[in-house]
Amino acid sequence: MATSATRILADARAGLRLTATQAGILAAERDPGPLLETAEALTLTGHGRVVSWSRKVFIPLTRLCRNACGYCTFAESPNQMESAFLTPDEVLAIARAGAEAGCREALLTLGEKPELRHAMARDALATLGFTTTIEYVAAIARRIFEETGLLPHINPGNMSPADLALLRPVSASMGIMLESASARLCERGGPHWKCPDKHPEVRLATIRHAGEQSVALTSGILIGIGETRLERVQALLALRELNDIHGHLQEIIIQNFRAKPGTAMAAASEPDLAEHQWTIAIARLIFGPSMSIQAPPNLRPSELAPLIRAGINDWGGVSPVTPDHVNPEACWPHIATLRSETEAAGRHLVERLALVPNFAQHAGRWTDLAMCKAVLRHTDAQGFARNDDWHAGAGTPPPPLALVRGATPNGRPDAGIARLIDQACAGHTLGEDAIATLFTARGADFDAVVAAADRLRAATVGDAVSWVTNCNINYTNICLHRCGFCAFAKGRSAESLRGPAYRLDPDAVAQRALEAHARGATEVCLQGGIHPDYTGESYLDIVAAVKHAVPDMHIHAFSPLEIRHGATTLGLSAGDFLRRLRAAGLGTLPGTAAEVLDDEVRALLCPDKLNTEEWLDIVRTAHEAGVRTTSTIMFGHVDTPHHWARHLLRLRALQQQTGGITEFVPLPFVHMESPLWHKGRSRSGPTLREALLMHAIGRLALHPLIPNIQTSWVKMGPAGAALCLQAGANDLGGTLMYESITRAAGGANGQEMDAAGMNGIATSIGRPLWRRTTLYEDVVATPAPRCAQETCMN
Repeated sequence: MATSATRILADARAGLRLTATQAGILAAERDPGPLLETAEALTLTGHGRVVSWSRKVFIPLTRLCRNACGYCTFAESPNQMESAFLTPDEVLAIARAGAEAGCREALLTLGEKPELRHAMARDALATLGFTTTIEYVAAIARRIFEETGLLPHINPGNMSPADLALLRPVSASMGIMLESASARLCERGGPHWKCPDKHPEVRLATIRHAGEQSVALTSGILIGIGETRLERVQALLALRELNDIHGHLQEIIIQNFRAKPGTAMAAASEPDLAEHQWTIAIARLIFGPSMSIQAPPNLRPSELAPLIRAGINDWGGVSPVTPDHVNPEACWPHIATLRSETEAAGRHLVERLALVPNFAQHAGRWTDLAMCKAVLRHTDAQGFARNDDWHAGAGTPPPPLALVRGATPNGRPDAGIARLIDQACAGHTLGEDAIATLFTARGADFDAVVAAADRLRAATVGDAVSWVTNCNINYTNICLHRCGFCAFAKGRSAESLRGPAYRLDPDAVAQRALEAHARGATEVCLQGGIHPDYTGESYLDIVAAVKHAVPDMHIHAFSPLEIRHGATTLGLSAGDFLRRLRAAGLGTLPGTAAEVLDDEVRALLCPDKLNTEEWLDIVRTAHEAGVRTTSTIMFGHVDTPHHWARHLLRLRALQQQTGGITEFVPLPFVHMESPLWHKGRSRSGPTLREALLMHAIGRLALHPLIPNIQTSWVKMGPAGAALCLQAGANDLGGTLMYESITRAAGGANGQEMDAAGMNGIATSIGRPLWRRTTLYEDVVATPAPRCAQETCMN
């Protein structure tokens, strides 16, 4: 390879995008190996080992078209057809069949503006009650979405700004292939002769208008229809130029021409695999690592691995119900075949929605509210389709492990994942990108992360599963703050399905502590809303009342938010207030109100609450005052793996400084009654895979500084908690009375867990159980409690 080409590829690996001149230099190179290696490296940087696909149903709304492309068998003439359009009933029958088969996307494909050429189309539209095809598409897409739940992806051809405005509210995404930027192909004898809608400037205008209206758009090029390599480059650069302005191109398709009998190009040569690979690789270098680049798998049967090596990360839509009506000669691969071929190439096949993952993560930008709700409710933290029906707190049993893992059990973990695991087990601090990469683990990578965390747990704290007998007392649910995730807090007189607003006085709190002591509890966990009438004296009175009633009870009380509120109302520093609380009998502080320690997330969840540094400062101050704390994360809502990584790193840095954290407690978001979820602004909690990884990666990322990882049986369910105990966790938390926060959020995993229940979880995985104190010391000569009513995450 020439020195100039080598330098171009080195620049591409360093993050520089390809120019037209550089592409011309690479086009002249005879050895494609270095180009393909560079493209694959960029793909791995941007997408890891995942290759995505969408389970779709293909709905050919009309085959009439005013264009006459030289390669097309989709379009038909009126004398070949009984009806110009599928009727609503016919469309919905196809859509329902797709939904029943597990499809999530409805691909609406049709000829362009047939009413401008065919009287049959005009008459049919009039009968249906519409003037234009676009109007009918909008109406039918709405019905598909509202009546089947499928997410419409609409390919109607060229669109005006008014057309786009009509379709945007009823679509998750849209598509229009540029195909080529060469006007030469529109000349007499060319494939786009007599195709007014295929002129490059017309297509590019639609793509530009889509960007102006924030429409997530799929586009791409069709190779082998008479264009040159440089003309392909020009088309890709034209697309990149528009995307640089609007950022709206969610995916670029590099589709190979297939010659079809009965068309003007029936005898034309098809592009070979090497030509396809070259074009994919050039597209990757032009667009860079993050762009999603697709090649349809049915058009290259048994040649999928070379396409992966060239730089694709997506197979597009594959239907288990309907054929590829555009390429009917090319059958869709069976999903099992697609999976096996993808994994044979060293990648994981992962399902997505009609929006590609990084667009699904920001669905509020690209879709209207109703569509955004549907997208968020069916995606995981990376923007892929949820792969299970498990939800935190819902009481549903865990799905099969194969579904959780997200891939078949074959293969070895990625060498990079293995290196990160080794570094973590050696006690090294991982970087943000490294931790975020661990959260993407699937298949063999997932197995490696979980197994390493379990081994590290055994080496650090042994096999015994710990628990504490305690009582949770939420002394008020009246709160000044309006956190978007919270279904517990209420105004002074608020009523809800889960009870009215309340406030317990100190004597009532003490009475509950006495009841807990009678049941064998060694700890009370006290937390509540930020009551507008509370001052620091209110918190001091509660502690004093409990200590007076039960002198030997450990008081685990008050979130950092409550500490700030109490200190502010008394005009004290947080340190002085904590010292007064400690003198009154406070033992430890729950590390709640942390949610996710990243202000980008907190601005969406709890903008009027503590920010990240304020939370860390109060917990740090507590440690300096001799008050140890737990630490938590509440995850699975608007957050991403990078946010989780930042959270873990901030906890690790704090623990390195103070050593005051007793344990790390992952708290999966319980979505069912959350205001944020009902408004369509959050996901439906983490997937089970994500929940297991949070426990496992918590163990790895915090090693050796925080030795105890607790799992919440209330949120995970007993069976889910058992899985977490095999993924790095060593503690089940506590049994207690009166808990209401999880129940207010819609939790349904039960309200009782006694010693026998705890033991049942531990023995189900062959592990012994031991009863601890709040500070992880043995409980000696204290009777086990009778049945209690739910658990407090310490």
